[in-house]
This record gives sequence, structure tokens and C-alpha cells, in this order.
Amino acid sequence: MKTDSLTALLAVDRARVDACLELLFDTRRAVAPRLEAAMRHGLLVGGKRLRPAMVYLAGRALGASDEALDAPAAAVELIHAYSLVHDDLPAMDDDDLRRGQPTVHRAFDEATAILAGDGLQTLAFEVLARAAHPRLPALIFTLASAAGRDGMVGGQALDLAAVGGHPDVEALATMHAHKTGALIRAAVRMGALTAVEEQDPRVAALERYAAALGLAFQIHDDVLDVTGDTRTLGKASGADAARDKPTYPALLGLEGAQRKASELIDEALLALAPLGEAGEPLAQLARYMIERDH
Repeated sequence: MKTDSLTALLAVDRARVDACLELLFDTRRAVAPRLEAAMRHGLLVGGKRLRPAMVYLAGRALGASDEALDAPAAAVELIHAYSLVHDDLPAMDDDDLRRGQPTVHRAFDEATAILAGDGLQTLAFEVLARAAHPRLPALIFTLASAAGRDGMVGGQALDLAAVGGHPDVEALATMHAHKTGALIRAAVRMGALTAVEEQDPRVAALERYAAALGLAFQIHDDVLDVTGDTRTLGKASGADAARDKPTYPALLGLEGAQRKASELIDEALLALAPLGEAGEPLAQLARYMIERDH
């Protein structure tokens, strides 16, 4: 699959999941209109929808229909959006910009941003619980464990504790495997479980792919924080260094970090071998994710 074909496919998948997400707001009466507006701002204003794309690509590779993949794709994006709303808060990363727009606590206020994040998180499980699927418990467990104390929330706690410290490369990898990698692994696993049983060996292959890809993705984000600019990133560049946060470029140097990301992409591509040609869109996605400049 050529890059332009992948770009077109990602655009289709983004439009598909965006339509699903819009319906969550357009088909109900708002109890608290300001809260609804803040949730919409945190969810629907920009975003590449890479995690939903992973759900669709992994599921299709094993034979799932787009209709069956809509709920897990929407759910994983809701969790991702909630995490960004909370990460941007003054008590966390204290960011003013997200996707080129004011962060939710800047566009509204801090209390509303906290509630908007809470609303997006719980809405993810509402969406998933409505799906009629024989492996629904496994899908819910996958998302919950990736989002919670054993996944993203635990990783954020490690990240906050590391500010101003000097962790080694192994400790940094552990933090990112939870903070960033857990939700990427969940996206791929949920796509796979929509199609096949947990015992299918291709599920394990996809999990190896996602683990390598998740770390490569974070390393590349660290690199972009050094080499990018605010306009292309959609958020302040150099923010990690300003907060004295440990990063891969700080530990390995810029070239060393770029080399490590490339090695991890090679690992991810190797893991896809059991899928044959069906895994080619996922392979192309892996290359795309560390070639992106924003």
C-alpha cells in the first residue's frame, strides 16, 4: 500500500469515527449545555484519530466489518480525548494549546474541564457497553485496564513523579509503555478481538506489533518536541524541556532517539509477518506514524 493510499484510507476512517462521535451529541438533549460544549471541544476540535484507525485496520486485517468496529473505535478515541483534557490541566502539564486550539480549561474553566474529561471517559464505556458482541467483556476489560491504574493513569503518575529526576532508558520505557503505549495496544487488541477469539495467534502477533509501535510513537513525539514548532505541532514546542521532563532525546541524543524509533518500527513490522498481505495497511501505518511531522 502506497502512502497516498494510506492517507486516503485514514481520511475515510477519520470521517467514519467522527460521524459516530458527533452522533453521541446530536441525538440527545443536553442536561448541562456548558459541559456538553466543553466535551465537544475536547473531542471534536481537530485530531488525527490514529487510535481509531488502529482499531479499524487491525479488525479489518482479521476480517471484522466496519460496522462492528465502530463502537470500539469511538470508545478508544473518547478515552484518548479525556486523557488529553486532563493532561493539559494546570495540575498536570499546564498546556494552553491543543491541536492548535485553546485547551479545554482555557476555553472554558478548570472545573468544567475536569468534568468534561470525566464525561468523556464514562461515555467511552457507555458506547462500548451498548455494542452487541460475543466478546464484549473482553473488549471492556481491554479498554478499562489500558486506561486505568495498570495503564495510562499509572503511566501519568510515573510521568509526574519523574519531573526533575533522572530515570534511565529502561525506566523511561516503562513509563511510556503505560502512559502512551497501553492505549495503542488496547486499540489494536480491540480491533483484533472484534474479529477473532483471544486465543487466535494473530492476536498475540498484533499485540507485539502494537507494543513496539507505541514506544516508537512516543519517542518520535519526544523528537518532535525538540525539532517541531508550535504551528505544526498544534501545541507549544519545547514544553518537555521547559518542564524538566525526561525524554529520549535527552537520554540518547537526538540521533540516538531517532535510531531507536526506527529499530522499534522494524520490530513492529516483523511482528506482522503472520498476517501476510492483510497486515500491509498496519505496516504502512507504522511507517507513517514516525514520518509524520505533526
